[in-house]
Amino acid sequence: MKVLILEDEKPIRDLLRINLKRAGFDVVEAATGESALAIAGKDRDFDIAIIDLMLPGISGFQVCAELRRQYPRLGIIMLTAKSQEVDKVMGLESGADDYVVKPFSPVELTARVRALYRRMYPEEAPPPQNSIQLAPFTLLLDERKLLKNTIDVPLTPTEYSIVKLLMEQPGKAVSRDDILTSVWGQYFMGELKIVDVNVSRIRQKIGQESSGPQYLETVWGFGYLWRTQSC
Repeated sequence: MKVLILEDEKPIRDLLRINLKRAGFDVVEAATGESALAIAGKDRDFDIAIIDLMLPGISGFQVCAELRRQYPRLGIIMLTAKSQEVDKVMGLESGADDYVVKPFSPVELTARVRALYRRMYPEEAPPPQNSIQLAPFTLLLDERKLLKNTIDVPLTPTEYSIVKLLMEQPGKAVSRDDILTSVWGQYFMGELKIVDVNVSRIRQKIGQESSGPQYLETVWGFGYLWRTQSC
């Protein structure tokens, strides 16, 4: 796995590099948003980017949004020194898959990186089918892609995992707790809000409008379900 670290504080950057390399990851560092974007522009082989949100110059939010635009399937974890919900939401809306609040344990961060990587490249037996078709959508399991009327809908690794979970059981309401556990893992210590923000992003990407078909439907006070036109 190849990881890009964007962190302006050298002691924290060194701590991240040492621990991730010990865990067997290939690590590239950047101290500014500008240099991180330049590195990512030359090397497209990164699996995951770890981005500090509070940076001089280009903010981590801007870097996150630009990387997500260029590399829709890149895994992104944001680092923030603030615990306010608004910062987490802004980071997630910029395209991040997960967040870690400073000060953090290197062991925790390494575990989050591994968990995100597993969501991107799950080690599971080949499915009996290579696609799920719920018109007008087709989920290509081998390629980890969602198509809408043959048009590719670029999903992040986390968004793909949510869509797969819901499309595998169309018409069945899945609780936010179950989504959180299934996608982020049993020991994830974050908030349910992360589920809602990702669902909101998915709706925007599939072009779901309030006046049109509600494919990704909210079950108020419980969770979400994937409803087809025929349901």
